[in-house]
Amino acid sequence: AVAVSALRYSSKKEESDEEFDARYEAYFNRPEIDEWEIRKAMNDLQGMDLVPEPKIIIAALKACRRLNDYALAVRFLEGVKDKCGIRVKEIYPYILQEIRPTLDELGVLTPEEMGYDKPELWMPDVWEKPMFRGKSS
Repeated sequence: AVAVSALRYSSKKEESDEEFDARYEAYFNRPEIDEWEIRKAMNDLQGMDLVPEPKIIIAALKACRRLNDYALAVRFLEGVKDKCGIRVKEIYPYILQEIRPTLDELGVLTPEEMGYDKPELWMPDVWEKPMFRGKSS
């Protein structure tokens, strides 16, 4: 029975990257998409070991606009940045460069442009000032 179930699991066709991107882009581009469906798709993307391609992000942002959900668009961008992991300084600027025309068209600010990248009561560390560097107590 174990061999049969293993065979069934391996019989599924592997989806290519292009097919994956096209599937999610088409899903977000559906005119009848609702609030639950968009959140479900975004949550599924967050659970995967990948950073969504800019065309998927653009489709998701436009879906947020059709639903008039500005907050969801910003939270999705936060999630995309988080998905970049340790390579955030390489990947995130590229993504922003690619989606910038859409952000401008939709009037969506990035979390950094709104100051969401810093805690509300964030203050600079006084020990980072040059006068304290290298001094011992």
